[in-house]
Amino acid sequence: MLRAIAFVLLLALAALPRPAAAQSGGELVVYCSVLNDWCLMMTQGFEKKTGAKVTMTQKGSGETIAQLRAEAANPKADIFYGGVGDQHLEAAEAGLTVEYKSPLLAELHPWARKQAEDSKYKTVGIYAGALGIVWNTEQLAKKNLPEPKCWADVIRPEFKNEVQMSNPSSSGTAYVALATLVQVMGEEPAFAYLKKLHANINQYTRSGPAPVRNAALGETTVGINFLHDAVAEAATGAKLKIAAPCEGTGYEIGSMSIVKGGKNPDNARKWYDWALTAEVQNQAKTVKSYQVPSNMKASAPEAMPRMADMKLIDFDHVKYSATAERKRIIARWEKEVGSLPK
Repeated sequence: MLRAIAFVLLLALAALPRPAAAQSGGELVVYCSVLNDWCLMMTQGFEKKTGAKVTMTQKGSGETIAQLRAEAANPKADIFYGGVGDQHLEAAEAGLTVEYKSPLLAELHPWARKQAEDSKYKTVGIYAGALGIVWNTEQLAKKNLPEPKCWADVIRPEFKNEVQMSNPSSSGTAYVALATLVQVMGEEPAFAYLKKLHANINQYTRSGPAPVRNAALGETTVGINFLHDAVAEAATGAKLKIAAPCEGTGYEIGSMSIVKGGKNPDNARKWYDWALTAEVQNQAKTVKSYQVPSNMKASAPEAMPRMADMKLIDFDHVKYSATAERKRIIARWEKEVGSLPK
């Protein structure tokens, strides 16, 4: 009798609806190319929202696209989130991502929608950020150096071994810097400039944000970075100052794509739509990420540099994201600049 009662109770319990968070929401694999705290916030938020189990790997956008290429025959990821948008356009061109028109497109800034249109809707803009120069004010004063507010300033002889930038072979940030200089100066003058800059570089870092972090620590005086990364470090108390170069500068459109052949396409689309909402984009500033959000209803962080106050070039994202052009410019940099002795 007791066994019969126990069996009936088990059947009754099994029939009860489970709490939403406990219900199986499936799985999602995200390759995340924003700062780690932002990646974690997104992962945890989506799990709470949907009950899905998210597996997240954080790495730079250059490393991510290399991994997507390597895994193309057997994709492991579902979402490529964040990182320089040119590499999302490159992924679209290479057939590594799929078309998806989110119902949230109408809420986005024109530059974010244009990113989607240029890729035939294989990616979309989620934030924007300008490239610039950052310096440690204490180190600058200690070494009696002038504030480097223009591209021309950081190649001055007094900045020898005082500057860091990332390596274009591994960093989307550095590639944006190369493409920016080519568009600001013209290709031949830009490479002549890069050779002079090489003499002042103390290290080419692997990741894009590393130079600004090292400037915050006083391990380099000057870094070439996206300005929002410097604002994030300054928010923690780092003695940093920034400038959008006076000659003009480029900008990134951080983007998001759905990976072709991913095992969880339904959850990938759910993440895509969720990540474009103003509610979610407003949370970026809580983890000290100060980019311009793509949803027009999202509020921009007060500490964020105003792009309207900068001399921005009309950056040709389509041309400079094309695989052939990207490979050509990086190969030229490796041959003519990166190989030079220090």
